[in-house]
Amino acid sequence: MNAALFYRKFGLPEQVLTLEYSNKPFLKENYIRVQMLYAPINASDLIPITGAYQHRITLPQIAGYEGVGKVIEAPLSYQHLIGKRVLPLRGGGTWQNFVDLPAEFAIEVPDSISDITAARAYINPVAAWLMLKHYSPQGKHILVTAAGSDCAKLLCNWAIKFAALSVTVICRSDNHAQYYNKHTIKHIKQDDKQTIEYFARQADIVFDAVGGELAETILAHMPESSEFVSYGLLSGAFFQPKKRLPKVHWFHIRHYLKQISQNQWLKMFDDIWPILDANDLNVANLFEFNDWLEAIKTYRHPL
Repeated sequence: MNAALFYRKFGLPEQVLTLEYSNKPFLKENYIRVQMLYAPINASDLIPITGAYQHRITLPQIAGYEGVGKVIEAPLSYQHLIGKRVLPLRGGGTWQNFVDLPAEFAIEVPDSISDITAARAYINPVAAWLMLKHYSPQGKHILVTAAGSDCAKLLCNWAIKFAALSVTVICRSDNHAQYYNKHTIKHIKQDDKQTIEYFARQADIVFDAVGGELAETILAHMPESSEFVSYGLLSGAFFQPKKRLPKVHWFHIRHYLKQISQNQWLKMFDDIWPILDANDLNVANLFEFNDWLEAIKTYRHPL
């Protein structure tokens, strides 16, 4: 029996998600079946449920985009995966007990990677990796917003690995100051407009997940030769550049994944696993699947 969190209409996740039970159908040809171990909650999981992207979502849907599990069924050519941990990506929603997906897209998890880290190895690590590959930090001054997010931490640390000249991060509070001090990354407060303007004038690349007034302030002071990469709107507000330049890029992970081959998909994780450090991810709160409402509440209002 499979338990899954469905949404059959759009709305607030706490109101439209329903836990439903059913028998899984027979496994399709060249598919594997994965028994889920952990599946995290991200903004990217919750926002589609609200209907923000309803033009490309056909209801009903099972929620969840990432996680880790063990392979329990596989075709003959993939029998070596039985019992192995994989990321069950590019299949059905991950907020369920069992996920079926095309065997060729399963990402094997190295023994050195814990379950908790593996479960979060897709959305933020892949986004950070793709952004840094497309907008190389080498020899450049980097400014990153939304300091408390996993993606920001990965962007900062990986930019240093990829030979950035400097990395500065904008924090809403001092909660993450200790982390950035340990990595000798300059951090500035989001309400310190004068300092933000100073570092914006030095920035070659900005990675922004906030939008709104903060994005407009940064854009107004950046050099014309620099680049601004927007990958989120945590403020809930869009922004309007006050001048034509610098260049503004809109990063959406799905656009890049549509363009890569199966071999490129597998190779991407081969590159990510060696540099993915659990210490660069926020501490996870663990919940039983049936406590999904409490898990969402904790995500929205962390302690």
